[in-house]
Amino acid sequence: MKEPALALTDLRKDFGKTSIIRGVSLSVVAGERHAIIGPNGAGKSTLFHLISGRFPPSGGTVALHGHDITGLKPSAINRRGLSRSFQVSNLFPRLSVSENIRCALLWSTGYRYCFWRWADRLSDVSAKVEDVLTRTGLSGRRDVLAGVLSYADQRALEIGIAIAGGADVVLLDEPTAGMSHSETRRTIDLIREVTIGKTLVMVEHDMGVVFDLADRISVLVYGEIIATGTASEIRASKAVQDAYLGTAGTAH
Repeated sequence: MKEPALALTDLRKDFGKTSIIRGVSLSVVAGERHAIIGPNGAGKSTLFHLISGRFPPSGGTVALHGHDITGLKPSAINRRGLSRSFQVSNLFPRLSVSENIRCALLWSTGYRYCFWRWADRLSDVSAKVEDVLTRTGLSGRRDVLAGVLSYADQRALEIGIAIAGGADVVLLDEPTAGMSHSETRRTIDLIREVTIGKTLVMVEHDMGVVFDLADRISVLVYGEIIATGTASEIRASKAVQDAYLGTAGTAH
């Protein structure tokens, strides 16, 4: 079996006396596309916050390619090869599409904060910006301000930013939420294309998207994983069927 790209061991998160994530253990192998599903309030976004360093865990560990990253800052985790998108668009609205991508590329390309170098004259960065624009289908919108893009294009830009720095483990939080059927199909194709050779972990409510993209699926309910398996195994699981007929929890 391949070495896990991402491994969670007894991961926990408490807010005061309230337990949100209750001992999650999960192994995602390199190159796998893994979906995390569950009712509203199951703790899915909180789990992503723990993995990406936005929240410190109350217990347990997170390992990236066998190296413990538990409690590291998000920037440090990103530099070790993990990137993520958010449920709510997290862009620089007054910068253009290409400028947003360039910002994501500067550090990974080896450039640090520098006030006497023109960013748009960095030929190696510009070449990578062009590649991301092409892969995300945003070449024709390169000079459009991110804040005025359509919702679907904003999500495409966020996916582009997530892959721009070369991270090999990518977390996508509800990448197709709020999209029309045609926009969803386009986004599925985009995700499949840009995550070739990468490890993908996504939170997604649209089961059509999940069954289309995911190699394996984990079901999170009340902060615990109650099942992990292929699409057919998850469909047949009585525990999963019962969970989706029950009442959702209150975590977010």
